[in-house]
Amino acid sequence: MKALFASAVALAAAILCSAAPTTVASEKALFIDVHELGRGKVTAAGVADAHRADLAIEAKHDVRFLEYWVDEEHGRIYCLSEARSAADIAATHREAHGLLPARIMPVVGGVETAKSGLSALYLDVHEFGPGNVSAKAVAEAHQKDLAQEAAHGVRFLNYWVDESRGEVFCLSEAPDPESVIATHRAAHGLVPKQVVKVTAGN
Repeated sequence: MKALFASAVALAAAILCSAAPTTVASEKALFIDVHELGRGKVTAAGVADAHRADLAIEAKHDVRFLEYWVDEEHGRIYCLSEARSAADIAATHREAHGLLPARIMPVVGGVETAKSGLSALYLDVHEFGPGNVSAKAVAEAHQKDLAQEAAHGVRFLNYWVDESRGEVFCLSEAPDPESVIATHRAAHGLVPKQVVKVTAGN
């Protein structure tokens, strides 16, 4: 009788467990979001204030902002973060300060090299188009950049790849934009669409 009762309890538990909805939390991924505010509308100090507002509420949306770069000349801000979705990043920005990004892209990053602090920072952007670039191919191209960088006074710090859009972002220390372009040209011939001077924050 006891064995029969135990079997019935086990069966009931199995039915209840199978009927209960299961939710598996998705893993966090890296994202870069880009704010396009326009020339003359962005200062490094203003972005630092907005970033502090993001940090104050990021945990509420399960987002972790890692670093950001400000292109004051063109009025652009690039934010690197870890999150479960682009929607969570947008929600954080919306609640923190209301400045929503123009686009939010999932990216694959490389291996970071420490800044030397001896040169200005530049962010260069390659646009290959959807389906025309892979993280593996960019990793190989990056190794070629590293082999050439010293000849041009450049120090590549990291890169991020958005495979779906076919965009690559490279961060470097360099004396000027021309040195960054010359390094890419000598390494593999893939010249970026733009190279902009940026100020870093974290």
